[in-house]
Amino acid sequence: MTEPRQLSWSPSQVAVIDVDGTLVDTNYHHVVAWQIAFDRVGALVPTSVLHRHVGMGGDQFVPAVAGDEVEATHGDEVRELHDAIYRERFIDRVRPYPDARPALERLRELGLKVVLASSAKQDEIDRYLAMLDARDLCDAWTSSSDVEKTKPHPDLLEVAIDKVDAEPAFLLGDSVWDCEAANRIGLPTLAVLTGGFGQDELLRAGAAEVFPGLPELLERVAALQTVAP
Repeated sequence: MTEPRQLSWSPSQVAVIDVDGTLVDTNYHHVVAWQIAFDRVGALVPTSVLHRHVGMGGDQFVPAVAGDEVEATHGDEVRELHDAIYRERFIDRVRPYPDARPALERLRELGLKVVLASSAKQDEIDRYLAMLDARDLCDAWTSSSDVEKTKPHPDLLEVAIDKVDAEPAFLLGDSVWDCEAANRIGLPTLAVLTGGFGQDELLRAGAAEVFPGLPELLERVAALQTVAP
């Protein structure tokens, strides 16, 4: 693990932003979709356990919540079921957080580039970008097809950063897995509580600071700006 850099930034750096639970309200929908998927293969996993692991990609999620044996026997099936159930039952219920697009606008006003680091499927990312009307505000974005290992591995963040020709400033995220992934590459995390993780959990996982939501976080981002003489 790399020691996180000082929490400050300069114009022209890039803000790396998680999507699910940070910009769009999806975490609890995913919990129920996972529950139904596990039930169908006979692996009964408490919803409390499922929720504490939301933010991991499916490759990491199944063995983390149900063990290696379920991963070996049902892993691909459970992931396919989850994806189908989420699309069929829940994606139409997803809404962007009201302050999400204004937050992206504010980051651009401050001179930061924006890259979205998500392990969602490409069609889901396309849908969320449309919900947010944010294609013009984002310099790049990722999807699950960009990496083999998702959070808490840092691969997704590294790919996101590589898509933008700029030094990373910080990660905006909502889960302990966001924090852990960022810590592995020394990237500070500013976390929000909108994903359902507690402040203490996020701080223990390595968040530099935690905020109720995006408006409070953006006030802090503005205050952290350093301007070269």
